[in-house]
Amino acid sequence: MTARTRSSTPLPIEVRGSSRQPLGMPAARFLELYWQKHPLLIRNAFPNFELPLQAEDLGGLACEEAALSRIVLRDREQDTWELRQGPFEEDEFAQLPEEDWTLLVQDVDKWDADVAQLLNPFRFLPSWRIDDVMVSYAENGGGVGAHVDQYDVFLLQGMGRRHWSIDSNPDAPQDFRDDVELKLLRQFTPDHSWVLEPGDMLYLPPGIAHDGVAEGACLTFSIGMRAPAQSELLLDLVEHVAEQLPENERYRDPDLRPAPTPGEIDEAALNRLSERLGPAAELLSRDALAEWFGCFITRYRSAQFAAPPARRRSRKQLLNALAASATFVRHPWTRFAWVRRRGGATLFAAGKAYRCTLSMARWLCSERIQYLKAPPDEAAQDVLLELINDGHLALKRGRAK
Repeated sequence: MTARTRSSTPLPIEVRGSSRQPLGMPAARFLELYWQKHPLLIRNAFPNFELPLQAEDLGGLACEEAALSRIVLRDREQDTWELRQGPFEEDEFAQLPEEDWTLLVQDVDKWDADVAQLLNPFRFLPSWRIDDVMVSYAENGGGVGAHVDQYDVFLLQGMGRRHWSIDSNPDAPQDFRDDVELKLLRQFTPDHSWVLEPGDMLYLPPGIAHDGVAEGACLTFSIGMRAPAQSELLLDLVEHVAEQLPENERYRDPDLRPAPTPGEIDEAALNRLSERLGPAAELLSRDALAEWFGCFITRYRSAQFAAPPARRRSRKQLLNALAASATFVRHPWTRFAWVRRRGGATLFAAGKAYRCTLSMARWLCSERIQYLKAPPDEAAQDVLLELINDGHLALKRGRAK
C-alpha cells in the first residue's frame, strides 16, 4: 500500500534536514514514502557544508584524457544550445562567455577521495545502486535545460545558488526537441520551484522533469543511481548465456520438406526456432520473433554489404526504366527472405524489413534477375524504390539474357 492510499493528507514536498538526518527523516521512512515515488527538497541536508573541491580543480580534471567531461552553452536570445565534449585545453575556459554555460564532469568520486566521502550519508542504499558523483560548475544562467533522468538523483548544492524547477506530474509530456544535440524537453510546465543554497539537496525519482539554472557562479554535486535499462540487461544476459553454449548446437531441420515458395520463413521454421531458443522465445510475440529472425538470417556473415547508389533514383526514373523493359538485378551480397503477415508480407533484405504484398515477396525471392510483367501500383513502386536506393536491387535496361 502506497503512502497516497494510506492517507488523504498529501506528503510534504519540502522538509528540513540536520547533521543527524540528512534526509529530514529516518532513511526507512524516506524509502517507504519518497524513494522512486515523489520528489523531495531537503533544506539544510548538509549543515555548514564544506566544499570537497574547488571550481579550479574541476576545470583541471576536465582537461584529463580519461575524464568524462562536457561543456553546455546556451544562447538565451536564440534559445539554442551547444554541446562540447572533453577533454579540454586550459585556454578553452578563458574563451568562454561570462555567463550561460556549465561544465559537467562525471565520476568525480573516482578521481577525488574527498568527493567520494560525500557518498557516506547514502549508505542506506545498496552500494551497487550508486553510480557516481557528477559535479557541475556553472556561471550565471548556466544549466543543461529542461530534461528528464531515468534514474534517481540527489542534487546537492555545494557553492552559490541554483534555481530548480520541476514538473512533478509523472504523466507530463516527455517529447524531445529535435533542434539540439541534448535531450531537452519540447514542453516543460513546472509546478514547483526553489532556490537551493549550499547544503540544500533536492531528491528526484526517475521520470520527473526538471531544470536547474545557476544564479551566479555555483557548484552542484549530483549523486546518481545505477539503473540499467531492460534492453541493456537482456543484451548482457544473452551474451553471457551464449558464451556458455557449445558451437555444435545449431539450428536443425531434419523434418524439412520441399519449399513451395522460395525465401519464405514458414511456421515450421519458426517452431524449430522457438524450440532452439527455449524460454527466450517467450519474450517475443510470434510476429516479433519472425521479424527478428528475418533480419538476423538475411545479414551476411562477413562484413560485406550492399552499397547504395551514388545518386538516389526517383519515381520518375523508375517508371521510365520500367517503360523501357528494365530488369531488376539483386545485389550479390543481398539475401532475401519473407514471412506472411496479416494483410501481406514482410520482406527481409540484408537485415532490413520492408512491408509488401505476398505476391511481391514471392516475386522478389524467386530469382536473382527479375522482369516485372505488369506495371506496379504506387505501394509496390515505393518498395522497389526503397530497395534500389538501399542498394539491394539494380535496374538494368532491357531484358536479361
